Amino acid sequence: MTVPSGRVLNAVRIGLLVVILVGVGIALWRNWSAVSVELGRMSAGALVAAFLLTAAAPVATLMGWRVLLADLGTRLPAGPAASVFLVGQLGKYVPGSVWTVLAQAEMGARLKVPRRRMAVVGLLSIGLGVLTGSLMGIPAVPRLLDRSGEAFSWWWVALAVVLGGVLLWPRLLNTVIARGLTLLRREPLEHELSGRAVALTAAWFVLAWVCAGGGVLVLSLALAPDIALGPLLVTTIGGFALASAAGMFSILVPAGVGVRDGLLALLLVTLMPLSAATAVVVVARFLAVLADLVVAGSGWAWGRRHHLLGSST
Repeated sequence: MTVPSGRVLNAVRIGLLVVILVGVGIALWRNWSAVSVELGRMSAGALVAAFLLTAAAPVATLMGWRVLLADLGTRLPAGPAASVFLVGQLGKYVPGSVWTVLAQAEMGARLKVPRRRMAVVGLLSIGLGVLTGSLMGIPAVPRLLDRSGEAFSWWWVALAVVLGGVLLWPRLLNTVIARGLTLLRREPLEHELSGRAVALTAAWFVLAWVCAGGGVLVLSLALAPDIALGPLLVTTIGGFALASAAGMFSILVPAGVGVRDGLLALLLVTLMPLSAATAVVVVARFLAVLADLVVAGSGWAWGRRHHLLGSST
């Protein structure tokens, strides 16, 4: 009897996740004495501010997701939209690559939103999230290549702006989306995305990256207050977006575990000791998971009251 390829792939993903988590655990254990000192230096105020910024990121992403959904024909009020999106996005923590999209499509069906439309919007959101994160991360690339705390060039900023203008040009973006859906053997969009929808969605997603990176910035300032703000902004906000986008490309592990954290640590050590960088990465990951659970909890509460979750009887 043959084993379904999907089960094999999921087994590989789970195994890889276990290996990564074990590796991270061993690294933390070996350096815990130094890291624990850095953790103790973080004030409660810094942790609260970082959490609030981190929690704002999925809310901003939700707003961009609503713009896409409305442009394709469905306007959801804030309550049901938050329930569908925020609860569904917890699927990124499950080994696999489509659980978030499937969960949102299933919940959306209870709101009379066509499953196909909801699934397409979910895929578009992931794609535009990766695109905007990659563009915002371009100015941080010199830090990875040079490994210097002073590495920065306005040419990389200009490159990000130019690429953003080209790749987010509605006509080109719609062509890429159409080709992508064809490769995925999916039906084309009901109609092309409007320029207004592309611009608003990109703006919301950029704000989400700024909020999430801002949380890392606050944590970094708590441990390294003397670092110049310019390099720190590039490393935390741009670097976090770059690391997260790379993690989103790594479909073999859920939520980019290990990939995002390792790349972010490589960027942070250009400005601070390894122990401090490790502490920032560990706390940033914890706050991200906590924020996802908190915002999803609010969406879950609304969904339970309105029968979007479980039985509707």
